[in-house]
Amino acid sequence: MLDPKTLLMFFTTSILLALSPGPDNLFVMTQAAQKGRKAGLLVTLGLSTGLLFHTAAVTFGVATLFKTSAVAFTALKFSGAGYLLYLAWQAFRAGAVTGAAAAVDQLNSGALYRRGIIMNITNPKVSIFFLAFLPQFVDPLKGQLTAQFLLLGAVFIIATLIVFGAISLLAGVFGEYFRHSLRAQKLLNRAAGGIFAGLAIKLALAQR
Repeated sequence: MLDPKTLLMFFTTSILLALSPGPDNLFVMTQAAQKGRKAGLLVTLGLSTGLLFHTAAVTFGVATLFKTSAVAFTALKFSGAGYLLYLAWQAFRAGAVTGAAAAVDQLNSGALYRRGIIMNITNPKVSIFFLAFLPQFVDPLKGQLTAQFLLLGAVFIIATLIVFGAISLLAGVFGEYFRHSLRAQKLLNRAAGGIFAGLAIKLALAQR
């Protein structure tokens, strides 16, 4: 099994990677600012659940398919881009509500959780990143590789939960001020739509 020093190095690196600006933490920040802390935390749980898929993909070799097959990579990335465009359309057409009505209308826990899962799974670059990142910390002399990959995946998920959870709380507090103003909430929805559309374009143009 991996030694504590290696795990600590991997955990520290994972924290830094989660903090660096990227589609996932930007997505969490937008959702928390737009719908509140609870929404951000639910999306974070969904994204972390999606990381289980990518961990399994690397562990059992599926990620290699995305790296070597142009068809598989393109199909998955356009699925993700299409979903992001759908979210952008929803944000652009969203109305503005305040107070208790906003909390009831905007916090569909299951939908927000699924949104995080879909966002993460439909990004093939995450699997390719895991394929390049995780093997740097495994050691064939320290036990079964499958167990090591799964352990590293779990540590990465913990780091993601910590960082994205903090982003959700901070963005939720920031967004609270906007959600008490109909005009500000409309502007926030438009900004969210623009961010989702930008992420969709970035994903659609991604190369292996």
